[in-house]
Amino acid sequence: MTEKISRLIDELLNYGVKAGLVDNDDIIYTRNKLLELFEEQEYIEASFEGDDRPLSEILEDMLAVLFEKKIMPEDTITYKDLYDTKIMGLLTPAPSVIRREFATHLAKSPKEATDYYYDFSRATNYIRVERIKKDEKWQSPTEFGDLDITINLSKPEKDPRDIAKAGQAKKSGYPSCLLCRENEGYAGHFSHPARQNHRIIPITLGGEKYNLQYSPYVYYNEHCIIFNEKHIPMKIDRDTFVKLLDFVGQFPHYTAGSNADLPIVGGSILSHDHFQGGNYEFPMVRAPYEKEFTVTGYEDVHAGIINWPLSTIRLQAKDAERIVELADHILSKWRAYTDEEAFIFAKTDGTPHNTITPIARMRGELFELDLVLRNNITTDEHPMGEYHPHPQYHHIKKENIGLIEVMGLAVLPARLKGEMARLEELILSGGDLSSDEQTASHAEWATEWMKNYDNVNATNIHKIVQDEIGKVFAKVLECAGVYKCTEDGRRYFERFISEL
Repeated sequence: MTEKISRLIDELLNYGVKAGLVDNDDIIYTRNKLLELFEEQEYIEASFEGDDRPLSEILEDMLAVLFEKKIMPEDTITYKDLYDTKIMGLLTPAPSVIRREFATHLAKSPKEATDYYYDFSRATNYIRVERIKKDEKWQSPTEFGDLDITINLSKPEKDPRDIAKAGQAKKSGYPSCLLCRENEGYAGHFSHPARQNHRIIPITLGGEKYNLQYSPYVYYNEHCIIFNEKHIPMKIDRDTFVKLLDFVGQFPHYTAGSNADLPIVGGSILSHDHFQGGNYEFPMVRAPYEKEFTVTGYEDVHAGIINWPLSTIRLQAKDAERIVELADHILSKWRAYTDEEAFIFAKTDGTPHNTITPIARMRGELFELDLVLRNNITTDEHPMGEYHPHPQYHHIKKENIGLIEVMGLAVLPARLKGEMARLEELILSGGDLSSDEQTASHAEWATEWMKNYDNVNATNIHKIVQDEIGKVFAKVLECAGVYKCTEDGRRYFERFISEL
């Protein structure tokens, strides 16, 4: 066993040196920390030949040893994630080292700095590259242009043994949430992921302290999170626009946006002020102006409604401050706006409904800010939200429409991979879709669109299903639009614009 462990440790150290995680001066020190983890007092110098193995394979073998030695109590997904993160934490340099290195690259260019930090986050296995490769991704043509679709498979399903233990585990209030800076280096537990290999980068936005990190699930290229140093609730106000535009000014190759600040139309973590961004061209960026207008007193800001399923005002100017002023004016008007004919209510029974999802980017020398009008009112017919995916689309997308979906990227549940595979199988074999557990919820939808195809066969079925999912996503986004893409919808939208 000692020889096997020594060989695995040397293999991991070889990876760490090549990935820039372990300095030559730190090899013996790091080896000894790994020996301690494996409860070994001896080390046998080992040699391994052949091509370097992927990190995931090395870690899998190490986890098997930890389980065999009863250091890791069970071989469930949660335990494996806790222990392989602990292993990688021993190779991950201290926060101060990473921040100095980031600053060195930043002095040369913002892109060089983020390239370094992203590569580092992948090298430490904080971003689990092997899992993300499993995600299914494609583009679907719609009337709003090509939309991006992904079935997210990088979050593994919980083992029933883990679910049971998580229910019995003592609840902890530290860190306060998954975004807090106290996660940096935290060992984690059954209901909180390990973060020993996690490092954050302090930045300043609008004079306030924030931190930059990447999402471990990377829904799109360089998917980053920019979170407030303090655990304070999210809110959309003038300062939000200032900070978003400040961020893209500092990192002009990145987009940055914020979820709305109300339930249903907001994000999953409303308790901690944060933004999301990344180096990715979302479909929304390609949406052209549909109708341009000028707001009195802001003639220097180019404004217009864009051709997009969600009701969006786009602002452009060279002066970020002028965009901030106009965006704040629009937000103030929208918060108080009611139009009963359009079924827009600012408040009901004192509960506010109107808010905005803002998205910032650079377009050449221009600052650009998209303001997506949101409303979270519920009705008896739509108790999950009037401007929420409607029931006929829940078989594909039932979850709230947050920032990422607003920009034209569908993040669909993992269940769809198996369900769509079974759907394709039954369509080709002429099976009964409604009587199969995996396809029953899709039967009515599939039966309807199959009428539009003369020849569905093994060669084209997968592409057809993907395109039909894309069409559903476009409809889901239209559900979330407070003004519909109809003659009446545009008339109502322009009525609001006239109030500006």
